Amino acid sequence: MVYNNLNAAKPIRVSKATADLPQTDVATLFTISGGKVLVSDIIGEVTTIIAAGANNAKLLSNPTVGASVDLCAVLDIAEDAVGTMYGITGTFTDALTETTSGAGASQVDPILVAPGTIELSCSASKTGKIKWVLFYIPVDEGAKVV
Repeated sequence: MVYNNLNAAKPIRVSKATADLPQTDVATLFTISGGKVLVSDIIGEVTTIIAAGANNAKLLSNPTVGASVDLCAVLDIAEDAVGTMYGITGTFTDALTETTSGAGASQVDPILVAPGTIELSCSASKTGKIKWVLFYIPVDEGAKVV
């Protein structure tokens, strides 16, 4: 469904099962197909403690056509405990956000994402697991996230 008034649209929720961290690499979290989507929120939650030692993490958009773009700046996630939550502000120059208090801020600015993938990049090979949830609104007819 295409929305003429995106502000009135109800976001669609998709989730990524708990997965190991990418090992000094990137891992696909979500795939966008069929057209552009407006990402209104993306939330990660640590389900297995992140190992000690520096590990800079960030989210990026890797479009089918064009160059990848960072959705946030890096955050060192070393030793983050189970229950730590991650998110983005929607401003690409802001770091990945984290909270350990059981409550966190939601994404302030939605971001327009072209078909391709949303990925997690980690700078080190460390153990740990994160589950992810994404909320989006289709912009183009047939656009979806899986």
